[in-house]
Amino acid sequence: MSKSFERYQKRKLISSYFSVVLSIGLVLFLLGILGVLVLNTKKLADHFKEQITISVFLKDSAKEVEVDQLQKSLIMAEYTKSATYVSKEEAAEQHSEEIGEDFQDFLGYNPLKNSIDVNLKADFVSTRQIDSIATDLGQKAYVEEVSYDKPLIALLTENVKKISFWILIASAVFCGIAVLLINSSIRLSIYSKRFIIKTMQMVGATKSFIRRPFLWTNVKLGMLGAAVALLALGAVLAYLDGNFPELNLLRDPGILIVLFTGVFLLGVLISLVSTYFATQRFLNLRTDDLYY
Repeated sequence: MSKSFERYQKRKLISSYFSVVLSIGLVLFLLGILGVLVLNTKKLADHFKEQITISVFLKDSAKEVEVDQLQKSLIMAEYTKSATYVSKEEAAEQHSEEIGEDFQDFLGYNPLKNSIDVNLKADFVSTRQIDSIATDLGQKAYVEEVSYDKPLIALLTENVKKISFWILIASAVFCGIAVLLINSSIRLSIYSKRFIIKTMQMVGATKSFIRRPFLWTNVKLGMLGAAVALLALGAVLAYLDGNFPELNLLRDPGILIVLFTGVFLLGVLISLVSTYFATQRFLNLRTDDLYY
């Protein structure tokens, strides 16, 4: 009978520990996914910003040496990510592919201009900076026109700011939810041992002596839950990197180290703090209050 009861208690204890580890692991995994989004927000925003193209259209009278010098100066400029020369013939071919017919057949000539397509670095993609760059380029005698999508740039800049703000708000809210969920799991685990806590206290054990094994046990559970979360997070990141390599999720080890360390320490810290306050609560309760 006693052995059966011991096995029952052991299964109950393992089940309690498993539920705590699972709860911590799941919450930290979701928090890690949000962390990936937060840490890569700028990278994603920069990726979209660097797709913005400024087209510098050249006059037909522009000399080849002038065009070469302009392209080289643009490549060397601090604001340039890439500068590609596009001849009028290449532009006509691209345009014909887009519309599905050769417009030169009914026009009888090619009205397009030779151009240099400039992609800017993300830090320089703003309406004010692009206006300044376009003005400088437009003052050159052999430049016909400088064209870019001004409304798109303004819309992109505004949306990036909004998305970044709401991601930070969501991160703060979710961190709060994570703390509450992990805290609830640990409190329920300790609640089931409230009579043991009170019994130890009644026989003269100090609060620190009673609290110590609970702290160490739940910190270990927090570490185990964090390890589970990190394994799942690593698998998801590897899957995303394999299917969407353009996101470069695994190309920056510094960000990954910060993320994984943060998730692990957060699991340990929340477990430690939650256990401390949960045990303190039951230590301060009167014996009669343990039944409610």
